[in-house]
Amino acid sequence: MITNDKGIVDLKHHIMREVCRMEWADELNSENTEKLVYQISPGPKPEYRCCVYKEREIVRGRIRLAEGLNASASYEGRNVVQVIDAACDDCPISTFTVTDSCRFCLGKACLNACRFQAITPGSTKMHIDPEKCKECGMCAKSCPFGAIVHMQRPCKKACPVDAISYDEYGLCKIDENKCIHCGHCIHNCPFGAIGSKIYLVDIIKAIKSGKRVIAMCAPATEGQFGKNITMGAIRAALKKTGFADMVEVGLGGDMTAAYEAKEWIEARKEGKKMTTSCCPAFVSMLRHQFPELYKNNKSDTVSPMVAVSRYLKTLDPDCVTVFVGPCIAKKGETLNEFIADRPDYAVTYGEIVALMDSKGVEVTPIEEEETYQEASIFGKKFAGSGGVAKAVLEVMEEMGEDVSDIKLLSCAGGLECKKALTLLKMGRLQEDFIEGMICPGGCVGGPSKHTPEAEVLSARNVLFTKADSRKVLENLKAYPMDKFSMHRDGHME
Repeated sequence: MITNDKGIVDLKHHIMREVCRMEWADELNSENTEKLVYQISPGPKPEYRCCVYKEREIVRGRIRLAEGLNASASYEGRNVVQVIDAACDDCPISTFTVTDSCRFCLGKACLNACRFQAITPGSTKMHIDPEKCKECGMCAKSCPFGAIVHMQRPCKKACPVDAISYDEYGLCKIDENKCIHCGHCIHNCPFGAIGSKIYLVDIIKAIKSGKRVIAMCAPATEGQFGKNITMGAIRAALKKTGFADMVEVGLGGDMTAAYEAKEWIEARKEGKKMTTSCCPAFVSMLRHQFPELYKNNKSDTVSPMVAVSRYLKTLDPDCVTVFVGPCIAKKGETLNEFIADRPDYAVTYGEIVALMDSKGVEVTPIEEEETYQEASIFGKKFAGSGGVAKAVLEVMEEMGEDVSDIKLLSCAGGLECKKALTLLKMGRLQEDFIEGMICPGGCVGGPSKHTPEAEVLSARNVLFTKADSRKVLENLKAYPMDKFSMHRDGHME
C-alpha cells in the first residue's frame, strides 16, 4: 500500500498482524500485548517520538483499537473514529501563528487589531497567546507583511462537517453528534493520532467457533490488488484465511439500483427530488446537518452492503457477515440503530490484508475455469462517482421508462455534497436527483483504499472487460428478492 502516511500505516499493520496472530494462537492477553509494546519500542532511545514512554503509550492505544476496544480505557463513547491522546500533542495549539517574517514594526497593526489582548511584543517579534486568542483572524488581515498565518490542523481541515475541536491542552476532540465516520481525518493526521476501531479479533473468534463467516467485498475491491487479481482470486485467498465464502457487493448494487429505481419513478410522478442512500457518510451528513431532507428526500432503500448481508442471512440466519472495503463509514453503518438487520462487521483493505498476513496468505492470480461474477457491470461500477445514478437509470430503462429528460447531479467530496444539499434545502436545485458520495472520486477514492486511485481505475478497466453483459433485473431473477426487505426499517413490501 502506497500512501503519504506510510510510516503510520506500517506501524498500524504490524500491530494488527501481531494481534491477529496472538488471537489465532489463543495467546491474546495483557502479558503478550505488553511484550509487543516493548518489541516495537524497546528503548532506551525512541524510534519516532520524543521519548520511549510516549511511543509505548501510543502503541498501547493502537493495540487497544486493534483489539476492537476504545483507544483509551477512560473513553466511554461509541464513536468508531477515535483519538489516541498520547499521539496528539505536536500540532500548534494556536491556529494563528506569527512567523519569522514579522518585522517587529513600529505600527504594530496586529496588536491594535486584536480585541482580546492576545498579542504582545516579544523580544524579536510579536507573540500570540493561544489561551486568549479567539481565532477571529483580524491580526492576520491587518499585518502589512503577511507575517501572521492561519495554521489549520490537517485533521480539522479534512473534516467536511466541522466535527473536530480541541481542548485546553490542544488535544483533538471529535464530536460524536457531528462525526459522519468518513475517516478523512485519519489519513490526514501526520502523527497517526486518529484511528478507528478494528474488529478482526471478533472475526477470528467467530471463525474459530465454527460459525460460517462470509466476506462481502465492496465494488471498489476490483482493481485494488492489480489488473491480474480477479474477484475469484480474492475469494480464494479469503477462503484460505478461514472465511466460509465471499460474495461481491456489486450484487447488492444491482439490488439497490432496482429498488431505488422504483422510488425515483414515484418521485418523478410527485415532482419530488431525491438523494441516494448508498454512502453512509453522506446519509450521516443528511441526518446531522439536513434533518428535513433526511426525512423527506432521502431514498429509503438500504445500501448494497446491507442488501447482501440480508440476502446471506436469509439463506443462513446464523452466518456472520463481514464487509470488506475502502470505507471507514461502513463501520459506523454496522452500528447504526436507524438501520434494521445490519451486517455484523466492516473492515478496511489494510485490515483484511493484515488478517491474511497473520495466516501467511497472499492474494495471487488463479486459473479460473469460469470467471466469478455475481453482479452486473452496472453493480460493479457503483464504486465510481456517477456509478449509482447510472445503475438506477439503467434499471428504469429496463422497466420501460423514458429517462432522457432526467437531470442528475453526481457529488463526490464533502464540499460538493454540502453545496448540493444546501441548494436542495433552499429550493434552488435544478437537478431531479442527487447522487452523494463523501469521498472525492467515489468509493475507489476512499480513505482506506489499498492502491492509489489512478492505478485502481486502470486495473478496473482491464478487469471489467472480463465481465459479461447481463442486465440488472435479469441478474436479480436468480436471487430470492421476495424473502428479505430492501427498506432501511426492515419492513416487507
